Formats: sequence, C-alpha cells, structure tokens
Amino acid sequence: MKGKSVIISAPSGAGKTTIVRHLLENRHHLEFSVSATTRSPRGSEADGKDYYFLTSDEFRKRIGNDEFVEWEEVYPDRFYGTLKSEMERIWAKGKNVLFDVDVKGGINLKNILGIQSIALFIMPPSLEELEKRLVKRATDNISDIKTRLAKAEAEMEYANQFDSIIINKHIDQTVEEVSSVISSFLKS
Repeated sequence: MKGKSVIISAPSGAGKTTIVRHLLENRHHLEFSVSATTRSPRGSEADGKDYYFLTSDEFRKRIGNDEFVEWEEVYPDRFYGTLKSEMERIWAKGKNVLFDVDVKGGINLKNILGIQSIALFIMPPSLEELEKRLVKRATDNISDIKTRLAKAEAEMEYANQFDSIIINKHIDQTVEEVSSVISSFLKS
C-alpha cells in the first residue's frame, strides 16, 4: 500500500530546502524524494543525493517513457520532475515521501496524490526580504535573481491552492510550525 506524502513548495529562496533538511533529522518517518533536473549542480550538490542531474535529451526520453509522476519546464530548457521509481522506492521502505518542489510541481503532485498528501506553501515575509536572501545565498547572478523574483511574485498567487501557507520569518519557528502541521496530518 502507498504511504503518505508531504509536499513542500515555495518560491526560490524562501527557505524550503532548509526546512526540508530540518524535517529529515529524525522526524515523521520521512525520506526525501530526489527530483530530476536538467540544471547544473550548485556548489557541493551530488547526483542521486540532491537531484538526478540529466541532460535535456535524457529528461525528454524519460518523459516519453512515462517515467515521471509529474514534470515541468520551469525555465526554457530547464526541466524538473518526480520519477515514479523514486516514490515507489521510498514507500517500499515503509516511509512517507517528502517532496521539495517548485510551486507548479507541488500543485501537480497534490492533484495526483490527493488526500494521501499534504501540500505546504512556504511564503517569504516579502519580496524585498526574498531578494536579500537570494543575494546572500550567492548562487545566482543579478539577472538570475531578478528572474527568480519575478517568478516568485507570480508563484505567490498560487499559494491558496495549498493545504497550508506558512510565512517564513524566522527559520526555527517556521520549522516547528511545519513540523506540527505534518505531525497532525500523519496521525490522521
């Protein structure tokens, strides 16, 4: 039988990856679902741990083979998706799947997985604060940051399609709030 799934989505830089890392530390019997992407690794990211890094041709071939639960072309020729095999692997271990996905991916997963999932939207306190976080993170050039901010503004309009919206003002408080919401869902 399939287990439950927790979907964490947010605009880039809102803190979802940091929250996911905290959740994986002995909480809720969760295991991270490694997404596939065509983007290049950042910093110390490792293939098969942080993402499955695929070429555009490899990604398109897997789309054609119906290997994805969901996928999205987030930016031109930059794909992200959830492999069916990844979810099956986690459920076979008796664990719940934890997704760290973009907003469209989160909505798609919620629509596919239904009541066996909970979708949480992590909201930045403001676009100004989000810009400060993206600059501080120092992984993108200024042009990419402007693109991410424009995308974030559009993504925030979809927040009401999630089961819960949590504003990330202070990471420790946000982690506790997210953890509490997930605990309630998994007990139901």
